[in-house]
Amino acid sequence: MTRSDVYEEGARQDGAPRRSGPPEEDRPEGARAAEGGDGGGRPRGGRARRALRWSATTLAVLILGTAGAGYLYYDHLNDNLVKGERSSGDSKAERSAPNAAGQTPLNILLIGSDSRASDANVALGGGKANRGNPPLGDVQMLIHLAADRKSAAVVSIPRDTRVDIPRCTDPDTGTTYPETNDIINTSLARGGPGCTLATWENLTGVYVDHWMTIDFAGVVRMADAVGGVEVCVRQNVWDRPLPGVPGGSGLKLRAGTTKVEGEQALQWLRTRHAWGSDILRTRAQRMYMNSMIRTLRGQNVFTDTGRLTDLAEAATKSLQVSEEIGSVKKLYDLGMQLRTVPPERITMTTLPTVQDPQNANHLLPAGNDAEQVWALLRDDVPFDDKGGNDGKGDEGAKGGTGGAGKASREERTKDPSAPDDEIGVLVRNATRSATEGPVTGRAGAIAGELAEQGFTRAAPDTSAAGAEERTVVRYPAADLEGDAQRVAKSLGIPMSSVRRSADVSGVTVVVGADWREGGTYRAPEPPKAGDLPDDADALSADEKGACMDVYAPYRW
Repeated sequence: MTRSDVYEEGARQDGAPRRSGPPEEDRPEGARAAEGGDGGGRPRGGRARRALRWSATTLAVLILGTAGAGYLYYDHLNDNLVKGERSSGDSKAERSAPNAAGQTPLNILLIGSDSRASDANVALGGGKANRGNPPLGDVQMLIHLAADRKSAAVVSIPRDTRVDIPRCTDPDTGTTYPETNDIINTSLARGGPGCTLATWENLTGVYVDHWMTIDFAGVVRMADAVGGVEVCVRQNVWDRPLPGVPGGSGLKLRAGTTKVEGEQALQWLRTRHAWGSDILRTRAQRMYMNSMIRTLRGQNVFTDTGRLTDLAEAATKSLQVSEEIGSVKKLYDLGMQLRTVPPERITMTTLPTVQDPQNANHLLPAGNDAEQVWALLRDDVPFDDKGGNDGKGDEGAKGGTGGAGKASREERTKDPSAPDDEIGVLVRNATRSATEGPVTGRAGAIAGELAEQGFTRAAPDTSAAGAEERTVVRYPAADLEGDAQRVAKSLGIPMSSVRRSADVSGVTVVVGADWREGGTYRAPEPPKAGDLPDDADALSADEKGACMDVYAPYRW
């Protein structure tokens, strides 16, 4: 990652006069209009207020873009941003096909880093002896904006959840890390945020468009700029070291509602022992995020230039972002896409998990319940049932990999370029899941099924069994697409699961954890809107009055 030199307020560091604003083509549309351009006029206050619909980081940048004076700091704020590679790991996730209206979902990975790489982070996070250690991604949330931009979902993964981490290459050092199976927060130290993004893609099958990271100092800076966020506990809480239990965030609050800001806000987000588990910590983090959304929506910041500047300055200094959104203009455009989602259509959840039999302090994705959450994201089905439809999307639109998308791809199936008995097919056993081992002999069984259907060149892959949640057929080049589709059709695999990939040398059937028996694949029923498992612990962003229970040893 790189950070550009920060300009002084009145002049560039090299002594050259500072221009009054960004290049015309790179300036937010509202700012261009304010100077007499053809941007359609300065956004009115009501329109700007409707933009306050999302998380603190994006909202602060959005505020910049809609403020008449905000663009005067454009260059300076751009220089504040740290940018990095979108993906630094091996991933097979693909973008969703556009729906009938040409829209696609938008997925953003938000990562909270425990980095102690600066004096400020050491002072806030403790652990001076850990200053040189690689950072861990202790907070991870995937923000999913529906293709129709009418709903949004957020999924948290507890930091101690054990997953498959793909092969990653650190873009800064060039160090390559082999694939491994470890808790998900270690992915950040194996190639940066781009490795964490690739880990999420492999786990979920969801293409992640962007990442954003924030460290201890950034959280404090943002909390101060917002002016405090209300949180609630049912009992007095003090998260402190206890006999035999070291650590603790230091959070000390009386029962009831308290506005936290600065370091106290960071303590709230880091508290784990006082809530009783890492899963409950994700709930406290989601409650904080919901409260921050409501706080920003309720503030009349557009008449206060100082507040606008503080928020924009804090956001750009606090964030590191993937390079394709590495400018204020691009973050502004991203915020404009997010602005239409009302809080009551924002659903925050945590990934359903079970205890890891290998380590009682770790977790595993909870099989079918976890897959149910990922299926909703992949198929772009709302996490709530407030949209007045059954999850098939408005006007038949669907941005995911099933439903209406499947039907349209079936119509486009290509003819195979070779007779069945001349199509080479490799079958790979990837039936291992987080909770179950691989099904022995599965690749051979499906290769035999293909041979009986006339694909006499089908053969099992004799390499070690892998792990994939969903069955897919992959092919390396366009001239083999028809062959791959022919193989998929013979096994009952939907065309939406036929994908081009550079990771295979020929048509390859990857038998996933969703096909552990039988010779014909039966695609799971498409998920319905609001069909979340109970242990996803859903919270709506407009839900007020939510409070955390305090684990008894940490009450005072």
